[in-house]
Amino acid sequence: MDKMILKGMRFYGYHGVFPEENRLGQQFYVDLELVMDMNKAAETDDLQYALDYSALHAYIKGIVEGPPFKLIEALTAHVACSVLEHYTMVNEVTVRVTKPHPPFDVHFEGVTIEMHRKRADYV
Repeated sequence: MDKMILKGMRFYGYHGVFPEENRLGQQFYVDLELVMDMNKAAETDDLQYALDYSALHAYIKGIVEGPPFKLIEALTAHVACSVLEHYTMVNEVTVRVTKPHPPFDVHFEGVTIEMHRKRADYV
């Protein structure tokens, strides 16, 4: 199997437990690793056999900038499951969602949730 990686996507969302997070929002960073067979796309050089990563980016943007989740664990799981449901050529997905500025007095580069899901687990 082959792998496509979309790294460092940035979106503005309103996820969080605190009302200020839901009102003010903040940036979220998303990385995706998609495992799929890319032989046909490579052999034909034809987009119809490939996963259009610009469309995938727009799809993820709609999720992250859409209705808020309280926990980034829930957001991460929703992204993973949605990718498998919407993009049937994807066999496995790893999603990393980073909240770079949690709303409390800590000094680090953020918190990241990583989840790996397989199509076989959803069939």
